[in-house]
Amino acid sequence: MEERTVVWALCGSFCTFEKVLPLVGRMAAGGTKVLPLMSFNAAGLDTRFGKAADWKMRLYAAAGSQPIETLQGAEPLGPQNMAGAMIVAPCTGATLAKLAHGISDTPVTLGAKSMLRAGKPVILAVSTNDGLAASFENLAILLNRKNYYLVPFAQDDYLKKPCSLQSDFELIGDTLECALRGRQIQPLLNV
Repeated sequence: MEERTVVWALCGSFCTFEKVLPLVGRMAAGGTKVLPLMSFNAAGLDTRFGKAADWKMRLYAAAGSQPIETLQGAEPLGPQNMAGAMIVAPCTGATLAKLAHGISDTPVTLGAKSMLRAGKPVILAVSTNDGLAASFENLAILLNRKNYYLVPFAQDDYLKKPCSLQSDFELIGDTLECALRGRQIQPLLNV
């Protein structure tokens, strides 16, 4: 059986890293080669959720390889057929906006552009406080674009943050399987 390779990109939704990193490790332990990729913010900012250097080390431990952190490292992913799909989890509102408008000035957005150029699926697991506000139109744009697939999502705290959306990260693997067959997993709204 041929080993499957995916790119797993982390954007700066730092509060979700604790949920996402075990899933990276589980995917790698399950026989998928994971190429980790980090946005400039994810790779470079210390926050109340942890130090950037610690997150990089933990991502390396989970995936088994050093994270890509540069534009130069992200650009060849698609053209050199380095992976069969890309997962962006967590995917922030800023990244949604850049992808929706064709801006590829971060390792994650350039990596996505590179994968799309090669006709590969890009799976987005949103985590944004403005998902039902400013980011909603970008979510809709990407849902209607070829080779973008969304991990089912819901409001994560409708009382305190009524516009906030977060994907059900446990459904990343199922979404990937559907995307590799050219299908959007359903139901998309995970209430």
